[in-house]
Amino acid sequence: MEQLEIFLHSPDFLAGLCGLAAFAVVVLIWTAFLDNNPVDSDRLKAVTQHRNEFERKKVKKNSRRANIQRASLMKQVVEWFKLSQGKSLADLRLKLRRAGYQARDTMFVFLFAKLALTCGLGAFAAFMIFLVKAVQLPTGLGLLAVMGAAILGWLLPDIFVKNLSQKREEVLRKSIPDALDLMVICAEAGLGLDASFDRVAREMATSAPELAEELGLTSVELNFLPNRQQALRGFADRVPLPSVTALINTLIQTEKYGTPLAQALRVLSGEMREDRMMLAEEKAARLPAILTVPMIVFILPPLFVVLIGPAALKVMAAMN
Repeated sequence: MEQLEIFLHSPDFLAGLCGLAAFAVVVLIWTAFLDNNPVDSDRLKAVTQHRNEFERKKVKKNSRRANIQRASLMKQVVEWFKLSQGKSLADLRLKLRRAGYQARDTMFVFLFAKLALTCGLGAFAAFMIFLVKAVQLPTGLGLLAVMGAAILGWLLPDIFVKNLSQKREEVLRKSIPDALDLMVICAEAGLGLDASFDRVAREMATSAPELAEELGLTSVELNFLPNRQQALRGFADRVPLPSVTALINTLIQTEKYGTPLAQALRVLSGEMREDRMMLAEEKAARLPAILTVPMIVFILPPLFVVLIGPAALKVMAAMN
């Protein structure tokens, strides 16, 4: 007992006890600053997420406002130069819709791009030829070069839109048979034409977004336009493919004469599958003629080297 009392009153024990108390105080202070309440943590995350979403909406709203202002400025410039007047605006509108541009302001952006590229390329050519004199040309040829650059600037947007339309038509052509099969399934399940278009558009939104957009737009037009044939004809105008034209004619005849929709779509689907197989067989039949020139240029010379090379080396060694 005396030794225990001596140990308890010793300086080492007192120092260790003070250190332990100090460590306990530090731990308590640290845990007091920590947030161990899950409710407050979830609330903080929700507030942070709401703030980030509000900032994203604000940025999107500002960008949309800026886009509207730019479109309004382009529209004013186009109207000032009287470019939006004429009978060809309907054809231009249809051309842009075939390229995938459905907004109304796209036409003014397209005309503004033609005007800007015409003036820009013409001014750049004049600057390089007459001021910098990068190319030594007579005055007449220089003016012709400037006019050629301006004409090129006027034609570039048309070339871009035409190329984009061709690529989009190719994508649509590959995805139409699958969409038609889905329409057959929807028709056999008892869905109407409007519901079939809407359902197929939602199903193909990830695999074929271009065709899903056209089908969704057609579904909306079928519900709102007074003439259903006009909505179907609009789909055929936006997608100028023989398969789409055949589909629209079949749908119009089905609604006009009351024939079963599922049966008509199934027959049309079989015909499209046969056409697709015939197209693949046609491409396969053209392969031998296409591969003839690469074989002559790239395969026959190495073959001759391999076959004739050793004999040629032996003859040269024997002659030496």
